[in-house]
Amino acid sequence: MSLEPDSPGESETGRLEAFSDGVLAVIITIMAFELKAPDGGDFASLRARLPALLIYILSFTFIGIYWNNHHHLLRAARRVTAAVMWANLHLLFWLSLIPFTTGWLGENEFAATPAAAYGIVLLAASLAYFALHGAIIHAQGKASTLGLAIGRDLKGKMSPLLYALGIGLAFVNRWLSVAIYVTVALMWLVPDRRVERTIAAAPRRSPGAPPEP
Repeated sequence: MSLEPDSPGESETGRLEAFSDGVLAVIITIMAFELKAPDGGDFASLRARLPALLIYILSFTFIGIYWNNHHHLLRAARRVTAAVMWANLHLLFWLSLIPFTTGWLGENEFAATPAAAYGIVLLAASLAYFALHGAIIHAQGKASTLGLAIGRDLKGKMSPLLYALGIGLAFVNRWLSVAIYVTVALMWLVPDRRVERTIAAAPRRSPGAPPEP
């Protein structure tokens, strides 16, 4: 089900998406600025900066995943309430901490405490994204486009469990912890097509029709 370009729902979700896109762009910019170049001009000096570079790539991937799925999420939204806006800000808050934990983890070569802190931020962001799902579905109803698209959301429920496991393993084996974070990123690397397919399959709303209840 699609909205006309000038409809109030399209305007509200468009503004929310534009604001969120700006914040995510700033987060990526901060991470890029904090990525320091090697001191020398050979591969030995690059090897010393490799941990910071690898965690930057992982964090960039996570931000890209959130940006992609956030776009599809808001495409399915037909109503923006105060709860939706606060849930969106809650998500952006945790994502804004990713540059901090990325720098801490990279500069300390995947030490246990920074690895756990990195996982805590990822876990909190995952739960915040789940809360944003809930806020939008609550505003529109379980029979809405998003409610039908999400379904049981097994992948969404597995991610927090894996993050929690990674946080605990950080104090046992830091490499296993980071490997779990990478696994979650790989799980979500292919964009979630459920919302996109549901939107495409929904009947088109005629001009002048009221927005989806």
